[in-house]
Amino acid sequence: MDHLWIPTVAGLLVMLASLASVELGISVALIEISLGVVAGNFLGLQSPPWMDFLASFGSIVLTFLAGAEVDPEVMRAKLQESLLIGGLSFAAPFFGTWLVCGWGLGWSLPAAQIAGVALSTTSLAVVYAVLVETGLTHTAIGKLIMAATFVTDFGVALALAALFVRPTWWLLPFLGVSVVVIWAMRALQPWFFARYGDRVIEPEIKGAFAALLVLMFFAERAQSHAVLPAFVLGLALARVFHEHPELQRRFRVVAFAFLTPFFFLKGGLNVSLKLVWANLGLLGLLFAVKQATKFAGVYPVARRSVPADAM
Repeated sequence: MDHLWIPTVAGLLVMLASLASVELGISVALIEISLGVVAGNFLGLQSPPWMDFLASFGSIVLTFLAGAEVDPEVMRAKLQESLLIGGLSFAAPFFGTWLVCGWGLGWSLPAAQIAGVALSTTSLAVVYAVLVETGLTHTAIGKLIMAATFVTDFGVALALAALFVRPTWWLLPFLGVSVVVIWAMRALQPWFFARYGDRVIEPEIKGAFAALLVLMFFAERAQSHAVLPAFVLGLALARVFHEHPELQRRFRVVAFAFLTPFFFLKGGLNVSLKLVWANLGLLGLLFAVKQATKFAGVYPVARRSVPADAM
């Protein structure tokens, strides 16, 4: 029965997080991460391989859904704002942290660079989950935030690839398969919906899951990540989701009820309170650098780009 201990505790934590989110009015993602910290440090809960997979797949599914929420017309109309906000959201904390760690703290070049990358990222999966809970995904400001967050993540992926990843021959198959999958899903969707849509066995969701798993497989082989093609795939299918809102609702049910809780819970399990306490001053400094540089980079552009009554 020991093999049931971890899923039982995880299931109870996920349910508790949902109840607490409703009662406290706090995003369930933040509560799930916090409960993961508690479970990992005080209950000895560890992340088994099946949870690692569900967490990884959940983040890809959330990224796909975030892309599907972005109206292509809105993205084209707000392309400049998305690029500026997202680009500065990456560049300002990346270079700011790099300089502080390299020159101020005397870290080695690779250590300062990886710190810059780590503190410049903004998880699209987390942003999307919060926007869904607050109802902002249907607004222009919500779509702009998702598009800008994608640009930030794209910058992070490019920085990681340029600084730390050695390209392998799998990169070309990964790029080729990504293009084929995105094209095929978009081209075949009218026939697929007419032939297999609106059935209790959910062929549409299973088809999307299969496509995302293919992208994850080739991304792993290429030592890359499937976040970027997953978002583009969602963007390519955005019109389908807008035409079939019930499908979007069912997709969200599957994602938020089963997949994404493990993504956030695992994020909390990775936090060691002993290490946090031992490096509290350093963490406080890095947090201040991240917040100051990101605010200084994004706020002036966002203030000009976003109307005062956008919320």
